[in-house]
Amino acid sequence: MVYKALYRTYRPNTFDEVAGQNHIVKTLENALATNKLAHAYLFAGPRGTGKTTMAKLLAKSLNCDKGIGHQCNECKNCRAIIDGTHPDVLELDAASNNGVDEIRELIDKVKYGTILGRYKVYIIDEVHMLSTGAFNALLKTLEEPPSHVVFILATTEPHKILPTILSRCQRYDFTKLSDKDIKNRLKEILEIEQIEYNEEAVNIIISLADGSMRDALSILDQVLAYSNNKLVVDDILDIFALESKEEKISLLNSIISKDINDVLERINNYIFLGTDIKRLTDDLLLMLKDILIYHSSRNTNCFEVLTEQEAISYINTLDIDETLRMIDVIMEAQKDYKNVASIVPLFQVAILKLIALKKDGSPNKAAINSAIEEKAVEQPSTVTKPVDKVPLVDKSETVSLFDYKEEPQEIPVKLSKNILTIKGIVKDDSFYIDDGLMIDIMVVAKKDIKKQLINNWGNLNKIIAHPTLGKSATMLIDGRPLVASQKILVVEYQFQNVAEKANLLANQEDIQNVVKSVFGKKMFVYAVSRKESIRLQQNYLNKLQLSLLPKANSIKIEFEGE
Repeated sequence: MVYKALYRTYRPNTFDEVAGQNHIVKTLENALATNKLAHAYLFAGPRGTGKTTMAKLLAKSLNCDKGIGHQCNECKNCRAIIDGTHPDVLELDAASNNGVDEIRELIDKVKYGTILGRYKVYIIDEVHMLSTGAFNALLKTLEEPPSHVVFILATTEPHKILPTILSRCQRYDFTKLSDKDIKNRLKEILEIEQIEYNEEAVNIIISLADGSMRDALSILDQVLAYSNNKLVVDDILDIFALESKEEKISLLNSIISKDINDVLERINNYIFLGTDIKRLTDDLLLMLKDILIYHSSRNTNCFEVLTEQEAISYINTLDIDETLRMIDVIMEAQKDYKNVASIVPLFQVAILKLIALKKDGSPNKAAINSAIEEKAVEQPSTVTKPVDKVPLVDKSETVSLFDYKEEPQEIPVKLSKNILTIKGIVKDDSFYIDDGLMIDIMVVAKKDIKKQLINNWGNLNKIIAHPTLGKSATMLIDGRPLVASQKILVVEYQFQNVAEKANLLANQEDIQNVVKSVFGKKMFVYAVSRKESIRLQQNYLNKLQLSLLPKANSIKIEFEGE
């Protein structure tokens, strides 16, 4: 049976099941009850807030066999609308059907009577994507449609719609859902699905969803796929490159105590792990906001990150003025993030500004200079460290994955009992793995192997001074383990050009030697960029939802000759 995504499985079937948007539900119910129906509606608001769902509920209410205003979900009209097969309820995606011809074809059908229901309902999604010509073609029909026709236009960007169209519609503005509404719905679904969860994990999903019920359910789907139907905090942090609440509190404490050495080490670790710096910045702002509120009113009702006990601990270390100055620095950084290609340097500078602030708000340059000098004395360059105790593997002991004299290169892979040779693509002497093999690698990946590699990744520093392997060790340090199985390691880099360099055929043997030397594992190492990583993970999730993933026990990937 094909897997059905949670946001589709739990799409509301009645107005009573809609999370949030009470003002819209009440208005529509009253209009249906008094038969004061408009001929054109505009549903505007952020993505995932229920616009299309509300449109379908309105279509059911207009056509249900039990009468206008009902959604029995049992009659032929309701069932057809739920299944998307109702001949009188037509959905048009304006993002891909935005031309004049598509709209004229729609208009030509308006004059015909209904086939199954009382009303013809035209739902045009992302209506702002229509061309000016298409809008003009729609205009006359929208102004004076037949009595049996209702138009429902949905958009995330109402400001892009022609004023002449707006003036002919009854407009409903959808708002982002409250955290409470999302939490109630998530808990309800988790209990129905009989999934173990804790409160903190639910709260993190709510934060990531940013007011979108659909996003919340999609995130939940992704986490459950990753963690085998359990909702735990560590898996969410791992998937979305987030830091734990404890880590964020520790970072804030180090900033307040002006422990620059600890702060710099933490920032380096965030960069290495690929932490979402923008969200980390947002969370620091929310923590300071919670502290400011507690300082000002002792009210905890608006807290988003901290508990009351945690806020109390800052009473004697931060006063209101200091908290406000720190908030100003972070807000300035957030504003500047929009104007740069990489936000990491700005984040580093912002944190250093926070450390440098004096009680009176002026910069304390001496404190930073002193701390940096102290760090330089305490921590000599890793290049000068002796490396004679590091076990190194002779190149002749490493199983080479490639025959460098042949092109295109081929990876012999053992799949179950059959030998399957998968061809890679060679471009500018770099090797690329296709999506099919990547999916196999992701299916057989082991979280414990990945965690072991991440925990010991810093050991690569021990051989960066080695005369032949130091260059490859340095290259690996700049990445982070993304997927790991017994035989394959996929490393994620922030930029595509760095990943391509790691995938050069000429570098593969040394990289394998480094991994064998430091981690004691014979592994083929493949690199991807952050952008490619996101695409691959989405591809994996899509196949999971469609039950198209191969079974892990049916896949065995080995190097030829092992």
